[in-house]
Amino acid sequence: MAMFGKAQGRLEDQRFLTGKGRYVEDIVPEGALWVAFLRSPVAHAEIRSLDVEAAEAAPGVQLVLTAERLAGAGVVLGMRGYRVTQLDGSKGAGPERPVLALGRVRHVGEALAMVVAETLDQARDAVEMIEADLRDLPVALFPEGGPTIHPEAPGNHAFTHEQGDGGAVEAALAAAAHRIRFTTRHNRIAPASMEPRGAWAEWDGTRLHLAVNGQGVWGQKAELARQLGLPADAVRVTNPDVGGGFGMKAMPYPEYICLGAAARMLGRPVRWMADRGESMLSDNAGRDLEATSELGFDADFRLVACRVNLVSNLGAYNSQFGQGVQSEMFAKVLSGVYDVQAVHLRAEGVYTNTTPVDAYRGAGRPEAILTLERAMDAAARELGLSPEDLRARNVIRQFPYSFWNGEVIDSGDFPRLLARLAAESDAAGFAARRADSAARGLLRGRGMALYVEAIMGAPEETATVEFTETGVILYVGTQSNGQGHETVYTRMLADLTGLPESAITVLQGDSDRIARGGGTGGSRSVTVQGTAMRATVTTMTDAFASWLAEREGVPFRYADGVLKAEGRNLAFTLIEVADQARAAGRADLLRHSATTRLEGRSFPNGAHAAEVEIDPETGALRLDRYTAVDDFGTLIAPELVQGQVQGGVAQGFGQAVMEETVFDAQGQLLTGSFMDYALPRASDLPFIRFASEPSPTATNPLGMKGCGEAGTVGALPVIANAVADALAPLGARVEMPFTPARIWAALAEARDASD
Repeated sequence: MAMFGKAQGRLEDQRFLTGKGRYVEDIVPEGALWVAFLRSPVAHAEIRSLDVEAAEAAPGVQLVLTAERLAGAGVVLGMRGYRVTQLDGSKGAGPERPVLALGRVRHVGEALAMVVAETLDQARDAVEMIEADLRDLPVALFPEGGPTIHPEAPGNHAFTHEQGDGGAVEAALAAAAHRIRFTTRHNRIAPASMEPRGAWAEWDGTRLHLAVNGQGVWGQKAELARQLGLPADAVRVTNPDVGGGFGMKAMPYPEYICLGAAARMLGRPVRWMADRGESMLSDNAGRDLEATSELGFDADFRLVACRVNLVSNLGAYNSQFGQGVQSEMFAKVLSGVYDVQAVHLRAEGVYTNTTPVDAYRGAGRPEAILTLERAMDAAARELGLSPEDLRARNVIRQFPYSFWNGEVIDSGDFPRLLARLAAESDAAGFAARRADSAARGLLRGRGMALYVEAIMGAPEETATVEFTETGVILYVGTQSNGQGHETVYTRMLADLTGLPESAITVLQGDSDRIARGGGTGGSRSVTVQGTAMRATVTTMTDAFASWLAEREGVPFRYADGVLKAEGRNLAFTLIEVADQARAAGRADLLRHSATTRLEGRSFPNGAHAAEVEIDPETGALRLDRYTAVDDFGTLIAPELVQGQVQGGVAQGFGQAVMEETVFDAQGQLLTGSFMDYALPRASDLPFIRFASEPSPTATNPLGMKGCGEAGTVGALPVIANAVADALAPLGARVEMPFTPARIWAALAEARDASD
């Protein structure tokens, strides 16, 4: 594949940078009505009554919906989330999430009613006219706990999930020469995508069409059909251009069901786009857990046991993947890159009166690696070893390697990653840089970490190539929300076929035109979709060669974009063959599909290092250096990979240093806007150095490992360890986010303790 691994510009950039992107709000049908939601002002309350009479009579109002009215229209109110399997084989708790609050509200921002009007101002004004009689109830928060909020979950206990042999791990810990215990608090994050959530719906009398800025269409389609009581073929879902998702846009939400119901009831299109405050109140949050790890080492400092006990906050309801994130997904990479078989995870989930929590960039894997790598750094400090030395003693060296949970990593070279990281990050020069910082009155710390990330999501995907009179359409089952899929898929197909890039159009996100697909999430897209595309090209060229052989009476062989006759001076490009097939009336030769399934998971991995400077007088932190050495296997588009790593590092930095969703004792959101919720800016980050150290995988024919979430997986522990290294000489410790106020307070406490 001649173009693979060569840096080239992104094809979509010209369209986006010149304002020609087509987002949800750019393609709303003419005459669409506007939607606004009445959202709960309190975290937990009994709904005594909702008086919507004045709102219904307001100017421009076409419809007001409550839970009771939706139920009367035949809408299934309850949304369901995935439930993990517990130790006794039972499933976790399954309280349903009502599309509009029914009987109770369970978090600030939960939708109570929906107004549809001719203009947005009219809809918002009418929302203000709804009288909601709410009786406040006691609030449950994390980690404090509180009263039961679902009868199905006494004590707010959602699930207890265990993996590994707890008895064997306890025995190994008891016999260990050294035993380390470390607790990590993972702060709650607001995904805060550049484009807020939004959608519009239209009803043509027999079919519903929902256009939504999501990460795939088939899950949305299935939920719409179930809750609106429609046959699957009566629902079409499309995704236009999407301005960021990070996992938060991968699942159904109550608003989309309401839009579909309203469009059907009114026979007119309806539209909704959240503003930033509404997004902060209603978008699924990320992280929010507390994990305690215990590590056991033998006399040679080899890791002999690892145990993690964690409690995670699910928020008020089971979101689609919520129960699985900090349990099954966390467990995939719990032991990191280390050769240890005695491993045990005990994960509990609890409900609280806060916004639901679900997948956010990495979904369980960053949390697992942060938990482990912070503990490894603490162990190195306590055992008197360098962080590099302790890790080098314990990394996996023989491949394929079966993890304690049965997962198999087939390739990697962790000692090589460590050596390359030391060189790329100038580890040898750190002492001089620390001395220079000290001379300026600043604390400098260096953090490093190794990570492994498991590719998640459906292992199956389909690709279809169709020749039209004007070009070639490539149908894919994934959905770009900023990653550059259009570039990657176009260039992959061009490289595999010799087709000109200008002739190829990538079509995604349309459940009518694409029969099935796995959507985007878990870094699966290029790996799974690329494998299906390769199989489609083989199917297509075999079909063309067979037809030409039958027509010409001589075998044809495909190579380098051309079908050549054996023993004759006769050759055709794929477009020429397609044109000939069209002229011959062979429509069956103009569309080719293949579905493939990856039987093994790939494991992207890497080694990152960072250096921070801290002003002890103010607590201010500056990230001074960052180096990422990653193993993503075969690189298809290096410039896009580098962008994914840098973006992931920026998000990891944001969580580590400044981002945190905060509620007060009554469950009121205190960080409901960018005035109170900090996001990193370009000026907060240094140049993020990226180097590739690939070990191609055999789990797919292209040797790719995926890269979408790796930057975040590596950044969290690296920055946390750098801060710990800077503060350790003063005896201070601080939890994320490492804000100036927290660092200053930790240093002050350490000074007071030493006096």
